[in-house]
Amino acid sequence: MQHYVLDPDTHAFVLINPAKRIPEGASEFAINASNYRHWTKPVRAYIDDCLAGDTGPRGRNFNMRWVASLVAETHRILTRGGIFLYPADTRKGYERGRLRMVYECAPIAMIMQQAGGHATDGCDAILRQTAASLHARTPFVFGTSDKVDRVAAYHDLPEQEVSALFGTRGLFRV
Repeated sequence: MQHYVLDPDTHAFVLINPAKRIPEGASEFAINASNYRHWTKPVRAYIDDCLAGDTGPRGRNFNMRWVASLVAETHRILTRGGIFLYPADTRKGYERGRLRMVYECAPIAMIMQQAGGHATDGCDAILRQTAASLHARTPFVFGTSDKVDRVAAYHDLPEQEVSALFGTRGLFRV
């Protein structure tokens, strides 16, 4: 992906990086934590593991960011790395997520892919999906490839491994 910035003096876009890549190894995630109780078990388990820090199964400390602006979050991930999650949840109207596939998620998914990252609905690649309507909604997870792939892997775990509190990865490990 090519990275341009607007030069305020010439009012022209200037190429500053001909091969922009998402930085690997960032310890940041973005999610609206106020919706924790509504998330699926795999999403809660992923976030719990991040919050457990260097004593948890991820073995490192993470910082949570939430700007609540899809464009700002995309820019931050392109420049600093990390992961953004806007998952489906159990609330009425959120079962298929809240972001629009056609004009929010698919364009960002294309940018992420070109910058070496991934974008999924939590499990399946956004760019392999077809919207049923112009305003079709989808859950959305994007960012550094390894982090997005890990979220998808949490969805494949057996039920007992996904328990945020009592599973072998959870807070009350024995």
